[in-house]
Amino acid sequence: MVRCASLFSQLVGLFNRVQFYQLVMKHGAERYSKGCSSWDHFVAMLFCQLAQAKSLREICGGLACTMGKLRHLGMKDAPKKSTLSYANTHRPWQVFRDPFYETANMCKLTAPKNRKFRFKNKLLSLDSSTISLCLNFFPWAEFRRTKGAVKLHLLLDHDGYFPSYGYISNGKKHDVTIARKIPLPPGSIVTMDRGYNEYKLFGSWTEQGIFFVTRLKENAVYTVLEEKFIPATGNVLRDQLIRFNGFYAKKDCPHILRRVVVWDAENEREIVLLTNHLKFAANTISAIYKDRWQIELFFKALKQNLKIKTFVGTSENALYTQIWTALIAMLLIKYLQFKSKFGWSLSNLVAFLRWNLFTYRDLWEWIDRPFDVQPLLPEPVQDVFSMPGLGQHLSRRTT
Repeated sequence: MVRCASLFSQLVGLFNRVQFYQLVMKHGAERYSKGCSSWDHFVAMLFCQLAQAKSLREICGGLACTMGKLRHLGMKDAPKKSTLSYANTHRPWQVFRDPFYETANMCKLTAPKNRKFRFKNKLLSLDSSTISLCLNFFPWAEFRRTKGAVKLHLLLDHDGYFPSYGYISNGKKHDVTIARKIPLPPGSIVTMDRGYNEYKLFGSWTEQGIFFVTRLKENAVYTVLEEKFIPATGNVLRDQLIRFNGFYAKKDCPHILRRVVVWDAENEREIVLLTNHLKFAANTISAIYKDRWQIELFFKALKQNLKIKTFVGTSENALYTQIWTALIAMLLIKYLQFKSKFGWSLSNLVAFLRWNLFTYRDLWEWIDRPFDVQPLLPEPVQDVFSMPGLGQHLSRRTT
């Protein structure tokens, strides 16, 4: 007999079923259930991401052809296409948002520390990515006159480069509006691009003891209070203490800030940085902003390896459900990377999981030695022609 469940079953086993059903009760997700439980729905959408299923038909067909392996997933039968479509439309997407934070906490416990910097502050990147939609199929997501879109806002933890906070909004909502809602611990350092440039936000973070590193607007009006020492090595051109001059700028952010000008040799241009951290070396401020590029790489990897550009439902609820399950799947992949000794690249791990999703292997041995761990097989069935009486009976039937 097989002594190990499939890789997919072991991944699903990482979720606490008791906590999941508590979320189901909290959000009333079973109120309008029609033959597909919230757990079956969650497993089906997770399968959509890890197997890269392109449609509801592929999700349901892919689960239905697993030959009895669904019981290891806590499912009795594969959902029907119409049933899964109804669940995507009517089951609240919040049921899929809350497991994201549970999985993020699991990743936080195993994530490796960032070795690029010596400081102990938590380093985070904040950014958003626009997901374009066809306005004919998604009329509720109006963004431009002939274009639809939603925005995915993420806070990336640089210890392991995984998302610790997520928010989905319509395409018209400004990034600063979401930034005000994000809970940030005092002492943390947030790096972001110029899209989050707002003086009131900077003043609020400074008063809360939250540090930021961003780009300074070209039309900013300020007074230079002090010229700081410029290191001989590195790409720093200028290091200044400044204070804003404008009436509303002084009112919203009356604090002393720091202006650091660095040289970008690759693009041959100057980059002007703004921060409220007055003690770090200017080269460290420059390196912090450079590391912000990791969130751009994360968005790229998310869109290339998971189903977040094409959708299996056109309602707002269905789209949010698919995006949250994509983020959960990405956290699972990151968690396997953290636990593995093999040194997986993210794209290779996604591909190998997809090819071996329903093979019987020990997950933790497989991620360490993917080419050495052989799949476990059921005991061979006895040849029907070697069974007494049955082979002779079948031979007479065929003649």
